[in-house]
Amino acid sequence: MTDKKDKIFKQIKNKLIVSCQALPDEPLHSSFIMGKMAYAAYLGGAGGIRANSIEDIREIKKNVKLPIIGIIKKVYEGSEVFITPTENEVELLYNEGVDIIATDATKRIRPDGTTISEMFPRLREKYPDQIFMADCSTYEEAKEAYELGFDCLGTTLCGYTEYTRDRKLPDLELIGRLTKDFDIPVIAEGGIWAPEDIKKVFSLGVHAAVVGSAITRPMEITKRFVNAIGEVVDSGTCVK
Repeated sequence: MTDKKDKIFKQIKNKLIVSCQALPDEPLHSSFIMGKMAYAAYLGGAGGIRANSIEDIREIKKNVKLPIIGIIKKVYEGSEVFITPTENEVELLYNEGVDIIATDATKRIRPDGTTISEMFPRLREKYPDQIFMADCSTYEEAKEAYELGFDCLGTTLCGYTEYTRDRKLPDLELIGRLTKDFDIPVIAEGGIWAPEDIKKVFSLGVHAAVVGSAITRPMEITKRFVNAIGEVVDSGTCVK
């Protein structure tokens, strides 16, 4: 591993990485807002940022000097893969100088008809010094990513592929198996909603953990509180 990779992984070791993303249909969709969100995360002690799109990444760089896990979410007709799905998105992120490029490393077919096992060797050859993170949903996908030469493994897509939707998140069983079996950094991501969840995943030996919705998506946070009120009201246990 190069000095650059060593430095980045040392910076995020035992750190919280905050995902600062807002999709086009969400109220906070704005590169300016994501920059301020990243700054707030930095002030709160975050050790890294996960961000979507070149525009957001550039704005975040103006606000914080933290390692960035960069992705480009792009939907292509006929494919379920949308996190940095093709080599075109990888090239854009690389040219932007993103510290870690994350890509969907599931077994699903990519927009160009290839699989991750076909695409990644080309990426590794073209960008030998780039840090790549595998966004996986199962142990088998993580194992393949490890064998392909990814630099770190993420549980990002567990619970979000058709064949893992029944998994309880965060998937502690999966996380524990990955940290036990593979000698590269494992980054826990997905379904981490509370500090107790963070304690559990770090106790399993993860290198770092990504939290998004629980910190940076106020609409989703509000829904959870509203739904909780609804449960009490519907149960008839409200005290007048």
